[in-house]
Amino acid sequence: MSDKASCRILPVRSRRDLTTFIRLPGRLYGGRPGFTPALEIERRETLHRGKNPYFQHAEAELFLAWRGDRAVGRISAQIDRLALERERDATGHFGFLDAIDDPEVFALLTRAAEEWLASRAMSRALGPLSFSTNEECGLMVEGFDERPMLMMSYHPPYAAARLVEQGYLKCKDLIAYDYDVFEAPPFKPPKVIERALASGRLKLRPLDMKRYDDDIRAALDVYLDAWSENWGHVPPTHAETNHAVKTMKPLVRPELVWLAELDGQVSGMIVCLPNLAEAAAGLNGRLLPFGWARLLWRLKVSGVKSSRVMLFGVLRRYQGRALGAAMSLMLLQQLRSHGRELRIGHAELSWVLEDNVAMRRLAESIGSRAYKLYRIYEKALA
Repeated sequence: MSDKASCRILPVRSRRDLTTFIRLPGRLYGGRPGFTPALEIERRETLHRGKNPYFQHAEAELFLAWRGDRAVGRISAQIDRLALERERDATGHFGFLDAIDDPEVFALLTRAAEEWLASRAMSRALGPLSFSTNEECGLMVEGFDERPMLMMSYHPPYAAARLVEQGYLKCKDLIAYDYDVFEAPPFKPPKVIERALASGRLKLRPLDMKRYDDDIRAALDVYLDAWSENWGHVPPTHAETNHAVKTMKPLVRPELVWLAELDGQVSGMIVCLPNLAEAAAGLNGRLLPFGWARLLWRLKVSGVKSSRVMLFGVLRRYQGRALGAAMSLMLLQQLRSHGRELRIGHAELSWVLEDNVAMRRLAESIGSRAYKLYRIYEKALA
């Protein structure tokens, strides 16, 4: 019997299986310039049904592809009840797709996910989403050798072709922009901002760590409003919001989180976090025995040189208006000036929908460049 004939797909059932599932990308992609393994402690919490509040409104199955006693691929299949309610269709999701460069392995993995979804009355598969649009999204199709980034996935160049071979078609592209805060040209505040600042109507302030919970929740409220009409957006639940507030806190630098208050109301925000993927380089995803010390040293003392804008936007009622654009520019100006002070040379603005013309124009107008591309695929299920 050939090695290919012995390939089989099994669901993750044991703690040992889960460890294999988590460590597989590191074994497959280790040494590639665009890849850094995620921290195992974070991956275990994401995949733990009792710790990730996503599972309060979703169900999922994890699969591993095996050849003999060696794992050669992985995938998840999941159904999000909130997404079903919002979209009013029968779309299930897949994610955590990683495998060796072998058409058969991709075929078996995607078939396992498709059959699981179809058995639960889903008529369409969409992904990769790991697990949702509030987490890691898309299959990397450009930018393979660029720097790894916090909560942005990595896939090798062959993955897209292997997925297309299984009948998957492009649904939506997501763009990541690189903003060089040292080399980007300065920009002058528009007249509308100068007038608003002079009148006292508009105030920009950094996050106050003494009222961290309130400020982060205010930023998340703006995000929920700003993104409410965007493709694929599923508003996080109260439990997910609380989880995000708690999870972000160790990474937050108040100089990189700014709120715009218009007439006393938080109406715009930018939340930029140091690039945990850069800080975790060389740890192989593991914090014991000395990884914690190295990670904290890099984050708090030696510093990292890159960051990611996780949340950015203004309330919908100001979008498409001069005042909204001006607030966005001023928030980016704060990021630029304070990023320089912290010696953080690059900020990734991600992700931006391909058809979000206004945000793409804004990103390009300040001198950032599109440097990575991620693709969401879809397939009708028989």
